[in-house]
Amino acid sequence: MKAPKLVGPAAKADTTYEVGYAKPPTETRFKPGRSGNLKGRPRGAKNKRPALNEERLKDIVLEEAYRNITVRDGDRNVSIPMAQAVVRSMAVNAAKGQHRAQRLFAEMLSSTERQNKQLADDWLNTAMEYKVEWERELHRREMLGITNLPSPLPHPDQVKIDMNTGLVHIEGPATKEQLAQVELWRGRQQVFKEELCEVEEMLKQERKPARVAQLQEEKLQVETVLEIIGQLLGKIDWNGQGGT
Repeated sequence: MKAPKLVGPAAKADTTYEVGYAKPPTETRFKPGRSGNLKGRPRGAKNKRPALNEERLKDIVLEEAYRNITVRDGDRNVSIPMAQAVVRSMAVNAAKGQHRAQRLFAEMLSSTERQNKQLADDWLNTAMEYKVEWERELHRREMLGITNLPSPLPHPDQVKIDMNTGLVHIEGPATKEQLAQVELWRGRQQVFKEELCEVEEMLKQERKPARVAQLQEEKLQVETVLEIIGQLLGKIDWNGQGGT
């Protein structure tokens, strides 16, 4: 006759165990000595090489370059990006007469100015080509009586080119989104103008001092809002065809 095996308390059926929050069913609970993650972390996962489309080192460099650090500026401490601190240190050493710092700073400055000049030239050429081509197209439409096509954004009249300086700027909305914003603020401006007229009309008819004071305060508030909207819109006179 075999002796009965000793069964620990955890192995016995627990007829009083209630399933609920933080109490999963017995058959799904973790077993003692057995990991919940059977496969575990793959070997070498921590040091796995980045995929071809990842640029992990570039991200690290950029993160460090633009991380703010505290430096001494005269008699006070200032917080500036690491890249700015490096350039500032190089410029200070160049000013002190260090030849290597002078050469590096001059090369960096020359390269930066050359790149900025190239960008400005490209922008000028692009603006001139855009303006000329669209003026030709709009003239063609006018000659053929074509009126059902939308105007370009930006309109060539909005593209302002200063031939003396080579600078280009665009007056008025240059995209559909900007146009929508202008139209939105134009609509709000009209609403407040109508409200201002109503307040001024009520002021003409009101005789009670308290009510007059209240209406004058409302008028001042509406005029302030209109001034703010006017500043946002600037001097743009957008009518769907171009700015002035």
